[in-house]
Amino acid sequence: MTSDLQATPDTTGWAVPRGDVHVLRPRASRHCVVIPVINEGERVLGQLRRLRDLGLDLDVVVADGGSTDGSNDPELLRDLGVRAVLVKRDSGKLSAQLRMGFAYALTEGYEGVITVDGNGKDDVSALPRFVAALDAGAGFVQGSRYVPGGRSVNTPRDRHLAIKLFHAPVTSLAARTRYTDTTNGFRGHSRALLLDPRVAPMREVFDTYELLAYLPIRAARLGYRCTEVPVTRAYPDAGDVPTKIHGRRAQFALVEILLRAALGRYDAPGPQG
Repeated sequence: MTSDLQATPDTTGWAVPRGDVHVLRPRASRHCVVIPVINEGERVLGQLRRLRDLGLDLDVVVADGGSTDGSNDPELLRDLGVRAVLVKRDSGKLSAQLRMGFAYALTEGYEGVITVDGNGKDDVSALPRFVAALDAGAGFVQGSRYVPGGRSVNTPRDRHLAIKLFHAPVTSLAARTRYTDTTNGFRGHSRALLLDPRVAPMREVFDTYELLAYLPIRAARLGYRCTEVPVTRAYPDAGDVPTKIHGRRAQFALVEILLRAALGRYDAPGPQG
């Protein structure tokens, strides 16, 4: 059942990437799932089949970065139960795709936005936990393979150590809230958080991976209820690791982004709460 649309937000000042919007079916849920993806081929198609077969009654929005492998074909995705396909025709990487997805979800009146990567590593059967946390009043929900009930399958050792020894501790210290799996893009966001002018996620500064580092810290520092729910993240037994982060330069860029977020460099200008 569709709940009544909430007030359309004031989009003044929003920097939303240009792109094509394909609406494939009417809105049918209070929360939506936004899947940022680019050239994931069968990985994202298989994930969408699992979502469809689970019958979770959650609208699915694909935020595509401009795939060239045919995986963003609207008719193909319609058959997989997708509600809308947003295809970016502008610059930017993951954060630009998230801005596009958040903007669409907010203007459509969704009460919460759950994000999950489109590379097939995440067990989407965990989605009801995010819905339950948002419905219980959480502003930010982090999926974690490291809390009780979560599972880490074939996580590369260097990634495991980077999360445990650096990324999660730095994020937790800056947020003054304990997080355990801070590179995980399986997350829930309340409408109130995304529309808070002190958060202001629709800014051009969020272009690559900044929103991943910024949102958990900013949400906690502003007093939103932040929580973690157990998830399973599984890497393949063999072959290439599904990731868009390659090489030392990219890794150092992520470190710089995290430190900037921790120091408040991305905080919205103006009066702070």
